[in-house]
Amino acid sequence: MRALMLAAGLGRRLFGDENKNLPKGLLRFNGESLIARHIKFLQYFGVESLTLVVGHRRNDLVNEALAIAKDGFIDWVHNPRYREGPILSLVMGAEVLQSGNDVLFMDADVLYHPDLLRNLLGSPHSNSLLIDRIIRSDDDPVKICLRNDRIVDFGKIIDVEYDEECEWPGFMKMDGRIAYLVLEAAKSIIAKGEIEGAYERAFSGVLRSEPEGTFNYVDITDIPWIEIDYPSDLEKAKGQIFPSISNVANG
Repeated sequence: MRALMLAAGLGRRLFGDENKNLPKGLLRFNGESLIARHIKFLQYFGVESLTLVVGHRRNDLVNEALAIAKDGFIDWVHNPRYREGPILSLVMGAEVLQSGNDVLFMDADVLYHPDLLRNLLGSPHSNSLLIDRIIRSDDDPVKICLRNDRIVDFGKIIDVEYDEECEWPGFMKMDGRIAYLVLEAAKSIIAKGEIEGAYERAFSGVLRSEPEGTFNYVDITDIPWIEIDYPSDLEKAKGQIFPSISNVANG
């Protein structure tokens, strides 16, 4: 399995439009960056490689990743249009998505207990998304909607009937066929000029086109995690989530 991580963003919601701060993947908790934590967990769980899609202050992020990872583990690709929309970063991962390999997709700005990743990688289903049954984000969460305990839609805008609404923590795994379809869906969205907006549209399009039951979920409701988008998220990450991760790890 190969991992693909989107880490190109400017971090506008956290730092502002003219951000000159380091990428969010270099936010540190007890001296350890998010990217260092990702790499440590990925290598521990036996993931073959990590491809980073980078943009804002790319050298800072890439240099840290290369210094931490074992030789040959890190590959990276630069998205020169990182200010325009995250779906452009998704298609920059084309080499991974069309490789035929199983793919672990990740956002770079998530702080989490390693059991979150352990449970996803350990799922017997080839195409699995994480769900948290508690909506934890205060603003514009990415939702996964279930009907009869099956995933029926995925994204920020939902227009199908469902009986349970969950939050997506930003990670999923998919087989080579689905990964290729996601890439093609993203290319189609870009070709229509619909660059602005969430990259999850590509995943949602594939999910809707596949037979119900193609995608499964892994429930991580009881595992500490947070996506860091806003100053309030960073404050919560430092004051609540990281201490709870440490407590679980030491318990």
